[in-house]
Amino acid sequence: MPKTEAHACAPEGSLTALRSILRELAPGAPLEESLSGLLKVLSKQMGYLRVFLAIMDPESDSLRLSLAHSPTRSAPATSYQPGKGVVGQVFETGKPIIIPRLSENTEFLNKAFGRSPEELANLAFVCVPVVISRHGASETLGTLSADLPIMSDADLERHREFLEVVADLIANQVAQLQEEMALHRHLVAQGMISPGFDAPPPPNFVAASKSMRVVLRQARQVAPSRATVLLRGESGTGKELLAEAIHVGSPRADKPLIKLNCAALPADLVESELFGHQKGAFTGAVQTKRGLFEVAHNGTLFLDEIGELSLDAQAKVLRAIQEKEIQRVGGEQTLSVDVRLICAMHQPLEELLTQGRFREDLFYRINVFPVFIPALRERREDILPLCEHFLQDFSKEYGKNIKRISTPAIELLSMYHWPGNVRELRNCVERAVLICEEEVIRTYHLPPTLQTADSSATGINLSFGEAVAKFEQELLVDSLKKTRGNMLQSARDLRVSYRIINYKVKKYGIDVKRFAGVKPKRKKTASTPAS
Repeated sequence: MPKTEAHACAPEGSLTALRSILRELAPGAPLEESLSGLLKVLSKQMGYLRVFLAIMDPESDSLRLSLAHSPTRSAPATSYQPGKGVVGQVFETGKPIIIPRLSENTEFLNKAFGRSPEELANLAFVCVPVVISRHGASETLGTLSADLPIMSDADLERHREFLEVVADLIANQVAQLQEEMALHRHLVAQGMISPGFDAPPPPNFVAASKSMRVVLRQARQVAPSRATVLLRGESGTGKELLAEAIHVGSPRADKPLIKLNCAALPADLVESELFGHQKGAFTGAVQTKRGLFEVAHNGTLFLDEIGELSLDAQAKVLRAIQEKEIQRVGGEQTLSVDVRLICAMHQPLEELLTQGRFREDLFYRINVFPVFIPALRERREDILPLCEHFLQDFSKEYGKNIKRISTPAIELLSMYHWPGNVRELRNCVERAVLICEEEVIRTYHLPPTLQTADSSATGINLSFGEAVAKFEQELLVDSLKKTRGNMLQSARDLRVSYRIINYKVKKYGIDVKRFAGVKPKRKKTASTPAS
């Protein structure tokens, strides 16, 4: 974009504002939060009454007001057509526009903020394009606009130059935000998320599927309360990990989260583990021991496989959560405890009720807020994001430089029924990383249970046209895997238009949503579900 000759001095406060802007754009900071902070800096330090970003939506061919900062009035959802109004003209021509007084410009549409006649008479307006260079060509992504007080033409020129510098600084971030908008629209269209942005999964939780986002939404709803939660689902689906997420989202997050697998201990030791014991209460009780209910006081206690408790232990658990009182084994003193209980069970508790192996009163007490975690085979959209998450973790742990999973291997992983759920998938990826001596996980790195004659067919009998189509399809799938289902970015990587990518995806029946997902930041060693 051609720039006019710079003036001798920058607007007052511009250097301080630029320093603040660079801090807002620090690497690793959340994208939308960074850009919103940047707009706030411009408003506060440069004296702009309003400042906003309008970003091109490739799907609708319109500019959408994506981010704005206005201390006096919020902006409703607004779109602009290229060439229409001031913002549309700036986008279409790639050239900035300065309006010395808004009330004197007949082309200013006043769509976003509904400025009053008094404001229009006392405000100037500067709009500059946000431009990025790709493959030697310039592409306008959107516009950056600001409402300013009335001032001289020379001062307005200086503000125009300053905003152009800011637009250059944020071009890459705007490009990423544009891609996120395209991805979000695609996920909404596929029914994977609601039209409003869902809160992201916890840092160590991978959830791209619609069903798992429902589970996370339920967890976020119940977390702030003290209600007892019952997590249902097959072994290996991630019940312990979800319990951790509920605890972290609760007011007890700074208190202990204590875990016990009730099936891991003999029945005669479970009560001692839960409630503690007095010295000499039984053979081997050489000293007094606190139970887990005491240790978890003011915190959370997670009881996995609660159906394995004896009826006597169940009665004591019921008293602990109803009366907030326990007694140590062999003791007479009553101890007060305040514990938030999260329970988990992979077997149907209703069957245990009919068999008389589980107390009905305890069942209704712990079933206040049930959450069902679907099996991995019922949420196949999560398979690829989980694979890549585990691949990253184990590659780092074992010092391997494995960059990706091949398309045929992805197909095997996606078709398998995963009876062991996420735990089995994790073990499968760990094994593949251990035996892989390349930069890519291939089908022969996967366990024999995943191998089938049909899925490993090489297609030797394909015609030339079929072979070309197969190659084109695999190339597209590889690109979509790298971009996590972002067709806009795949179009850029493959140097074709978004329309062509969209056409090919529909032609080959590619399920883009199975590649979509938010890659979590690494936190310790990760997301192995324990139940």
